[in-house]
Amino acid sequence: MTLTVDQVMELAPVIPVLVIERIEDAAPIAEALVKGGLPTLEVTMRTPIALAGAQFIVSPGLTETLGKAAIASGVAFLPGIATAADIMRGMDLGLSRFKFFPAETSGGLPALKALAAPFHTARFCPTGGIKFETAGNWLAESAVKCVGGSWLVPKGPVDTHRIEELARAAASLHG
Repeated sequence: MTLTVDQVMELAPVIPVLVIERIEDAAPIAEALVKGGLPTLEVTMRTPIALAGAQFIVSPGLTETLGKAAIASGVAFLPGIATAADIMRGMDLGLSRFKFFPAETSGGLPALKALAAPFHTARFCPTGGIKFETAGNWLAESAVKCVGGSWLVPKGPVDTHRIEELARAAASLHG
């Protein structure tokens, strides 16, 4: 089944942002997150083992070449933006759903609100510096459909019970 970007963004309030260091950790981490109620996972391309099949594509930024290739692939695409020019580039390509990245260092929630106002049809998934304690504030913004979070898989040995517990708490978040 091919998902639209809206369907991906509506599956859960939080998309875990994962850095998978060891292939043997991938399945247990994913299973714990899904069991905890977070069925959408972003695997960052920071390690050699990250490349795998995908039902959606997330990028940290947006170029015209990348945007055209992603659109042509037919896979749901959530490109990263941080400025009005980035959003305009995306809209020129027919896109209206964006990853606001890096969210906190790009001005945080006030910056997103300022960007969302003139681009009132755009919807966002802020990621980068968002924590469980602040996620609800982001989700309360009408232009935000979900947030990305790296807090769901603590560094160190994989503790699937803890990951599932964190996922369950994140899945219950509302704006």
